[in-house]
Amino acid sequence: MSEKYDLIVIGGGPGGLAAAEVAASKKKRVLIIEKEGWGGTCTHRGCIPTKALLSCSKYFADLKKLKRMGINITDASIDFFAIKKHQQQIVKVSALGAQKLLTDARVEIKQGIGEIISSGEVRFTDASGKSETFVAQNIMIAWGSVPQVLPGINLSDRVLTSDGILNLNSLPSSIIIVGGSVIGVEFATFFAELGAKVTIVEILDRIIPLEDQECADLLKQELVRLGVAINTSTKLESLKDTGSGVVMQAQKDGKQIAISADVALLCTGRKPLLNTEELEKLGLEYTKGGIKVDRNMMTNVADIYAVGDVTSGMMLAHRAMQQAKIAAGYICEDRDFSYNENFIPSVVYSHPQIARVGYTQKRAEDEGLSIEVVKSSYSANIIARAELMGQGFVKAIFHQDKIIGATIVGEDAADLIAPLTLAVSNEMSKKQLKNWVLPHPSLSEIFLSLTS
Repeated sequence: MSEKYDLIVIGGGPGGLAAAEVAASKKKRVLIIEKEGWGGTCTHRGCIPTKALLSCSKYFADLKKLKRMGINITDASIDFFAIKKHQQQIVKVSALGAQKLLTDARVEIKQGIGEIISSGEVRFTDASGKSETFVAQNIMIAWGSVPQVLPGINLSDRVLTSDGILNLNSLPSSIIIVGGSVIGVEFATFFAELGAKVTIVEILDRIIPLEDQECADLLKQELVRLGVAINTSTKLESLKDTGSGVVMQAQKDGKQIAISADVALLCTGRKPLLNTEELEKLGLEYTKGGIKVDRNMMTNVADIYAVGDVTSGMMLAHRAMQQAKIAAGYICEDRDFSYNENFIPSVVYSHPQIARVGYTQKRAEDEGLSIEVVKSSYSANIIARAELMGQGFVKAIFHQDKIIGATIVGEDAADLIAPLTLAVSNEMSKKQLKNWVLPHPSLSEIFLSLTS
């Protein structure tokens, strides 16, 4: 007789982990199945390894500031092997943390392939090929995403996706990055700070096109200062592995250009990992953008849910986690969680960082909203100046005296966006924000002038 579960989750990334933990905390019997590594793309091929690498390059780049502060360091050098070891160690810690979270929550875990064979059954197949079928009251899809590869491009040891680049064991002297959005500028930051010659090729007229224009301009300025060559409005025509390097042919301003480098990195986006045969057999509605879900993350088939990258929208770990909490809460008849796509913050982990939540200035203007834009500069903050944080600013968007969006570009933007996310999600007024008491001296005091 098949074992029965209240919830079976397929996918052990941030969304799957959050759903399993919440449901288990409500005394539900939960099984989670993961085919590769616990923590999913975030832990093994996304958030965690890239941030580990960026922490290394930032420390190295920041050494140049120390002389101005009276600290002289000579003969600083790069040990790429040690950098990679740091990356691998942080990934290992994150994966172990994911497993511990599940164990502590008393979630049953299985490593292998989970296939939904009906609205209430999942077939599990382990590495040896042995299969067994489990019955579930509820099923959650958390399959994640994969890199998107442009048609006509052949991957190789030198033509890599954002997954493959993490396996490099030596620092290339030069690299072409195809795509100037979030992943592209993060890797451009890392390689440029370590001294590699970096070229970004972007088909649109600016890098990070979804971010605030002023933020994008400031980041471009900083990347150029690092030596990054940025080619916008440039269309890739071919990319070849020559055996000793790569050669790219592109078109810019009606002219053909050729660029050579040691390796090429494709950062042309990610796409939902959709097992279409499985979806169609079950009758689940989906588009190429993802599986369709309702406000509780339920698909059109009762008791089958989908969360994270497989649903249309921003591919962010914390978005997946909140979606999962909504779905698990609904399953457990717990309505404590709420979800609003507008209140999901996003961060570009370049140097400087860019973080935003809610409306950007352009979006508000495009929607015809009557807005007030208030800016506060890092240059006016004593801690930012004392710690040589460089340029940066906070921009808040107010509509009818309530904050509806905020963008930050500058050091520690990822942390600074958190209180503004709380303010935006609670639609706080200027009057309420005026009562915000902040420690002095601190970088957070940059918020004080937003309501003055």
